[in-house]
Amino acid sequence: MRKLHVVTAVVLLLCAFAASAAELPPGKWWRRPEVVKRLALADDQQTRLDAIFRDTAGGLIDSRADIEKIMVAIRGELDQPQLNRANLQRLAGELSAARGRLFERELMMLVDMRSVLTEPQWSTLKDHLERMRAQRRR
Repeated sequence: MRKLHVVTAVVLLLCAFAASAAELPPGKWWRRPEVVKRLALADDQQTRLDAIFRDTAGGLIDSRADIEKIMVAIRGELDQPQLNRANLQRLAGELSAARGRLFERELMMLVDMRSVLTEPQWSTLKDHLERMRAQRRR
């Protein structure tokens, strides 16, 4: 039973890490009127951000689906009357690798999107994100 609690805690920590990995607001933030105004985004920048999003979206969806499938398998293993340590360890490795792939895809999307923004726009966006994070912590 103690092993069950440890494995569950590890899985929950991994989920929390993945949720905090993304540094950009969710969705098509560059199309939100308040963001467009705040960053003074030009039409061509929005078009380039759209293209980056389109090119990356499929891979992100696949990566998130892979993670969800592994999480289902882990929950199934944890529900078994007898825990199979080897299976759980294998699944933990698969989950770690899948989360790594998702993180890498998200990071590369961030790099590509960052390259579209000017230095002042990036600075303004970072300040906005920090304010949003501070509000969530309250």
